[in-house]
Amino acid sequence: MDPLDIVDNLHNVKPVYQPIISAVRYDVIGYEVLGRFHDGHEWRSLGAFFHDTEVPEEFKVEVDQYILEIAISKMLELNKEGYLFINRNAKQLMIDNGERLLETLLTFEQRGFSMERVVIEVTENDFDEEADSLSHLLQYYKTYGIKIAIDRVGAKSSNIDRIRQLEPHILKINTKIIRTYNTEGFQDIMHSLSMLARRIGAAMLFENIEVDSQLHFAWKHGGRYYQGHYLAQPEFDFASSDSLSLNLEKEVDVYIQREKSLVEQRLTLVLSWEEKIKKLLSKWEGPDKADMFIQDVTDQFNEESFRMFICNGNGHQVSSNFRKRDEILEQESHEKGSNWAFRPYFLENVMQMKTWRKGMLSDIYSDIETREMVRTFSYPLTNQHFLFIDIGYTFIYENEFLLI
Repeated sequence: MDPLDIVDNLHNVKPVYQPIISAVRYDVIGYEVLGRFHDGHEWRSLGAFFHDTEVPEEFKVEVDQYILEIAISKMLELNKEGYLFINRNAKQLMIDNGERLLETLLTFEQRGFSMERVVIEVTENDFDEEADSLSHLLQYYKTYGIKIAIDRVGAKSSNIDRIRQLEPHILKINTKIIRTYNTEGFQDIMHSLSMLARRIGAAMLFENIEVDSQLHFAWKHGGRYYQGHYLAQPEFDFASSDSLSLNLEKEVDVYIQREKSLVEQRLTLVLSWEEKIKKLLSKWEGPDKADMFIQDVTDQFNEESFRMFICNGNGHQVSSNFRKRDEILEQESHEKGSNWAFRPYFLENVMQMKTWRKGMLSDIYSDIETREMVRTFSYPLTNQHFLFIDIGYTFIYENEFLLI
């Protein structure tokens, strides 16, 4: 499409609205407004027009402004509730320091459309250009009650600090990037984004959801809002919660039951491990004979474990390492005397075991020695000595309930 044809024929431009759905009440909480152009034969997306770097930013502003005014007017006319998500890039906003957009929103506020219903989406890449000016402008918008969403979060880790300082209301994650990372790498990214969202009080919105597995991924990783063709296509009219492509509540209930089943299986396994160790406690004769005790334990955890050892409450290792290599158990006496209290959560977990007298299973983490994803089961032998059993990669991946 020729950009001039679009700008000169704005009467052929219309907004479409893609619903944003909440995981809390399974209802539509707002709409992202997108553009369509009728070329004389069919309605075509304006995505290519807005992403084309050769198209003057002034052209994009004109079209965006036209679409925005129609969208807000229609929401007012139909008394439609909910948020309106609008896309703007840094170059567009910096043309006039965002004044035209703000004036438009102020005008519509006088007609009854609260600025608190407006969500301005900027991409993470926008912070590569005009970073300071853009941040100041967005902070200024926030003083009017306007919500800020950062789109395509996770594309560049270098912008995390700027995002943290801006404290946007929404982090928008493109589910398509799941395919571009290996499993472990993407899990690390999602963990970082989840921590960031929690620290700044932002909701996570997963977009481009096209299949059930992506919806499940979004739900499992703390997505509060969902968007994508799997749920609803962009339409010229405002879709209601009843007109979605699927019954989200039923879909989520399937996820809930599945997750509960996996958690139950994991807890059952942990309880069985506890019972195994309890039956061996009578053989514990103190730290001087810790290696003899572990030799009895290894027989009970031959399938699950690749390494085990015993530490005291201060993190000092009082036993050798018992390490399995090529299915052969080796005793590594040189590890005795090591101190592991520097490890994250070590002392916290030791104190919890001492207080509750129960075993604990760690989250999945990458083992420094093997570079594989492992978990550690630990158990209090006494108030001062604690058994640590490292669960191997193979056993974890053979049991799905250990992957959550």
